[in-house]
Amino acid sequence: MEQGRPVWAEVDLDAVEHNIREIRRHIGSHAQIMAVVKANAYGHGAVPMGRAALQAGASQLGVACVDEGVQLRGAGIDASIVILGYVPPWEADVAVGYGLSPSVTTQDTALALEQAAANAGKSVGVHVKVDTGMARLGLLPADVPDFVHLLSTLPHLSLAGLYTHFASADEADKSFTKRQFRAFMQVSQRIESPALRHVANSAAVSDLPEMALDMVRPGIAIYGCYPATEVSRKLDLHPALSLKSRIARITSLAPGETVSYGRTWRAKRLSRIALVPCGYADGVPRLLSNKGSVLVRGQRAPIAGRVCMDHFMVDVTAIQDAAMHDEVVLIGRQGEEVIPVEEVAKLARTINYEVLCAIAPRVPRYYLRQGKGVERQSLVEHTQLTPAVRVEATLA
Repeated sequence: MEQGRPVWAEVDLDAVEHNIREIRRHIGSHAQIMAVVKANAYGHGAVPMGRAALQAGASQLGVACVDEGVQLRGAGIDASIVILGYVPPWEADVAVGYGLSPSVTTQDTALALEQAAANAGKSVGVHVKVDTGMARLGLLPADVPDFVHLLSTLPHLSLAGLYTHFASADEADKSFTKRQFRAFMQVSQRIESPALRHVANSAAVSDLPEMALDMVRPGIAIYGCYPATEVSRKLDLHPALSLKSRIARITSLAPGETVSYGRTWRAKRLSRIALVPCGYADGVPRLLSNKGSVLVRGQRAPIAGRVCMDHFMVDVTAIQDAAMHDEVVLIGRQGEEVIPVEEVAKLARTINYEVLCAIAPRVPRYYLRQGKGVERQSLVEHTQLTPAVRVEATLA
């Protein structure tokens, strides 16, 4: 039985490792895999996901900021960790001290890293990002050769990677992606360096494996989700995460009685309303109010009224045997029914990435192998589960 408040996520480690191996099968053996575990591994838990990805064959991990890299190092992960986001000069000492590989796109940061590395007596491998059309982070192609030359004059820095990021690889029309790729290759051909070239995100890994180059950077695909409906299904991905709760109360409402804030749901018949102790503070989109569904006893139950901060209600009138403490599935499978994260995202007018990333830290994560819990993380504890206390789970 799960511990604490009856709201939890289950993450299938076997699914994550399967997805990494599937990416390897698809791109071939020549390219390394950098598993992107930024944003708490898209809500799945950075440390367990990093370990699982490395165990399955990834050689590097990608994060967005220095703190995320420090978290992985603090957990004992010693693989190469690349910071894909902006690194300001004042974070140089921490980045160097924890053996991280920063992205460098400004002279100020390069000089700060050189000084920090000199002070620590270390050599630091850095990655240079090229802005080929995303217009976000990176050097314009014309500025890359001079910047790489600057790095070559700094004795404690070396160019470990050269990369870009695609703006629309998840769309059916790949013409802009191919244009970006050509621009990147033109720049890389002007750089005499053994640096790893990496451009392929999840969408490019799936649809354009010929762009794998020296390394790929899958993110959402690791967790079993496709980046968009336009992306092919060439990868056999297994969703890793389920989000669950339990019924905390069942009450009967007479016709005409209302539910939740604003009284936006009104009973049209004698109705049974179940309380689910999970809300938008846990990551349940408020836009699911009066639109979304959950699974109870293998059947769909519609959300009744507005989603609250810590609770929402569902109409279980049609599920006559619904009872207190029944499992409620918000994302995932129960019996023959499934609510995929993409369904939730569509109703919330967003993307699967945002729904997963929004699952709050206060929601405990249970990590499963062969359907049995092996690890639990929550705000108050991190536990390696023994067989005697393993949670029985239905995988997503």
